[in-house]
Amino acid sequence: MRKLLVFLMITLALQLQAQSLQPKREFRGAWIQAVNGQFRGMPAQQMQQSLIAQLDNLQEAGINAIIFQVRPAADALYPSEIEPWSSYLTGVQGQPPSPYWDPMQFMIDQCHKRGMEFHAWINPYRVKTSANMALAPSHIYNLHPDWFLPYGDQLYFNPALQESRDYISRVVSDIVTRYDIDAIHMDDYFYPYPVAGQEFPDEAYYQQAMQYAGNQGIANKGDWRRNNVNLLIEQLHKTIRSIKPWVKFGISPFGIYRNQKSDPDGSATNGLQNYDDLYADVLLWARKGWIDYSIPQIYWQKGHAAADYDTLVQWWAAHTEGRPLYIGQSIPNTVQYTTPENNELAHKMLVQRAYPTIEGSCQWYAAAFVENQGGVRDAYVNDYHRYPALIPTSPFMDKKAPGKPLKVKPIWTEDGYVLLWFAPKAKTEMDVAKQYVVYRFAKGEKVNLGDPSHIITITSNTMYRLPYVSGSDTYTYVVTSLDRLHNESKAVKKKVKL
Repeated sequence: MRKLLVFLMITLALQLQAQSLQPKREFRGAWIQAVNGQFRGMPAQQMQQSLIAQLDNLQEAGINAIIFQVRPAADALYPSEIEPWSSYLTGVQGQPPSPYWDPMQFMIDQCHKRGMEFHAWINPYRVKTSANMALAPSHIYNLHPDWFLPYGDQLYFNPALQESRDYISRVVSDIVTRYDIDAIHMDDYFYPYPVAGQEFPDEAYYQQAMQYAGNQGIANKGDWRRNNVNLLIEQLHKTIRSIKPWVKFGISPFGIYRNQKSDPDGSATNGLQNYDDLYADVLLWARKGWIDYSIPQIYWQKGHAAADYDTLVQWWAAHTEGRPLYIGQSIPNTVQYTTPENNELAHKMLVQRAYPTIEGSCQWYAAAFVENQGGVRDAYVNDYHRYPALIPTSPFMDKKAPGKPLKVKPIWTEDGYVLLWFAPKAKTEMDVAKQYVVYRFAKGEKVNLGDPSHIITITSNTMYRLPYVSGSDTYTYVVTSLDRLHNESKAVKKKVKL
């Protein structure tokens, strides 16, 4: 409660500044889902063209991270020796694409080419999204049906089993090992959303656990279920860190952690709860250091009776538990509740940027952004993403900056006048310069690298084509290096006459 009071005191002052604020560092993500069937049966060339068009559009609008669904239902949008090809890609689970291609590798290449992070989005427990969904003969369910539980119209891994945790960790290990991803991402699906009149069928496993293991501080079935998920999250964290310590692990939970009626420290809301209904103790995971960012799905509008946007943003801003916090924004909701008297997007961005503990947002969903529903994309291009932004750092993972660019100098080439440099030396993969930031300042302008309006490119190239005119105007160019976790090096300045 004290945290919330402190935030209330500073909110007004911060909001007065937020409207014109253009942060140098901000997570600007977008989700591209597969589970809605948008790619099912689509020819490879058409899907590739569609993805390229989306990425070009998103890049031009300042998006710097893509969260792409690669494992919708214990199947894969990439070649895997563990799980079958996804029916959400080819239409038939287990059937490879023809002509053969790897959608995840394609997206990694395309995202990195555009300077975007690629987050591999997986669903941990879900196996069937409907009862009539056909599973491939090679599916793990057909080998170990005892690992699974039906509920409602769907099928799930049993979260109580270590076999389930080991299998899911094996899938994650395979992705992290074989692919140059920037993060593993999970959304809000842990224990299933409650089905009216039905209890998740795990009573026998609960009784067995209590009988043979003792309560170990577990007071009830809710505690036991939360502990089952906690064990998975901790195991995944250790798995990822042991393979590639620069790969992040992020969660996008349902927007309400707990209501005040369940917990005095909860939010002043009245809806379904992560902790009590989905058994996802997201705050514990952040506090323990098992996750590297959170993107709560605050998909409601200002003034919503059960889940007011402002109330939830304020609550999450006060409960980051020492990990980066981004806000999950719903474009359809924003558009639906915008009127001539109420600019919902302007209000949401004002609130989001009012809190220093909030470091960005993610758009649900990418296609709605690309389609410019309600003029949302235009607003980002013209205002909120007017200037480029670096992705926030993760100092708890790595805070050492890479070396600065070497031998920065302007030279004439067959392609024209370019600013050229060389990559700095690196002792480890964590030190490697993966991108470079180029700033430009006119004669008489103070060199201020905190002002993003002077960023002219964030690139993986070691050159930048200069806009030569007559050679009569002097500019100061500044080049810095970025490592995998976006730590920025010392600057190298070079005066150039253009």
